[in-house]
Amino acid sequence: MVGLAKQEINIGMIGYQFMGKAHSHAYRDIPFFFDSEAKPVLKALAGRNESKVNKAAEKMGWESTETDWRRLIEREDIDVIDIVTPNHTHAEMAIAAAEAGKHIITEKPLALTLEEAKAMYRAIQKNKVVHMVCHNYRFAPAVQYAKRLIEDDRLGRIYHFRADYLQDFIMDPSFPLVWRLKKEVSGSGALGDIGAHSIDLARFLVGEISELVGTMETFVKKRPLGEMAGGLNAEAAKDQYGEVTVDDAVAFLAKFSNGALGTFEATRFAGGNRNKNKLEINGEKGSVRWDMENMNLLDVYLTDDEPGLQGFRTINCTEEEHPYVGVYWPPGHIIGYEHTFIHLLYEFLQGIAKESQPSPSFLDGVRNQAVLQAVEQSAESRRWVKVEQFD
Repeated sequence: MVGLAKQEINIGMIGYQFMGKAHSHAYRDIPFFFDSEAKPVLKALAGRNESKVNKAAEKMGWESTETDWRRLIEREDIDVIDIVTPNHTHAEMAIAAAEAGKHIITEKPLALTLEEAKAMYRAIQKNKVVHMVCHNYRFAPAVQYAKRLIEDDRLGRIYHFRADYLQDFIMDPSFPLVWRLKKEVSGSGALGDIGAHSIDLARFLVGEISELVGTMETFVKKRPLGEMAGGLNAEAAKDQYGEVTVDDAVAFLAKFSNGALGTFEATRFAGGNRNKNKLEINGEKGSVRWDMENMNLLDVYLTDDEPGLQGFRTINCTEEEHPYVGVYWPPGHIIGYEHTFIHLLYEFLQGIAKESQPSPSFLDGVRNQAVLQAVEQSAESRRWVKVEQFD
């Protein structure tokens, strides 16, 4: 028997490289795995280079293309604007999309600055559209299960949150000066690129950060000019150099509003670490720890285990009891990085279909941006800084 008709939601996406591929794949897989109330339609893909955007659209399954993002937003057959472009473009695009009545999802961090992020939030409030910021790591089943353990008080009062996000893809001094290394385009370096993910996970799992003290460092001051070439690869020009204007590494201590302490490190100079996004939480009744490079596994320690059996146990979060994974394979048949985007975009489409607001929202994006700003202020002033609280 054919199922009931689902609400078709027409997607317009701006950008088509690394994150464009991840989002496109997720949209295509949602109807295959999830009994969603909404069916995404890959309606139009926008990019400045006509030949490249046409090639990307054909490969990833988009129906049409635009070379002007404004034209994409104006189209009456578009319901959603998905923004996967560099950070300095997010605010203008999202505000225009909100004014046009489009639902919006944008890559992280939400904006270039806190003031831009607030303007984006005001725009979606005014126009009453559904909105999300793409912090996909929240949607790893193991992270979702850790959240459930915390909410069920299995860990008790939380004492510590510690996070390390370690990469090494720009360690070579000959790696070019791409947009991720320019403050006017990216806003910050390791802080906003990968540290923002750790901040969002901390807020999701533990709560709001009230104050912090941090430091930032740029190890390679000048690099050859160049452009991104897919994924985290890049192509450099010869004999032309420019100044790196963002941080290569950042570390900060934080106090949470609930009394927990946090330690954070983010760097793109940790040799041998391709994408070591890891965290540990310690509470009065137990602890959890997680590492994205082994994303299906959650280490759990509970203090009420009997003596002699105490210690971390490793849970393979592929059972029916674990969030999301029941739609995929039998237990033990693991899932991967791309599934975090499937889960996030599934929640986004469900929010549109049910007229509800999923998380992480633009409000989460603003609060994350406030932490990013406080880290930069602390590094500059070399003192503790209170994080601006935003409701």
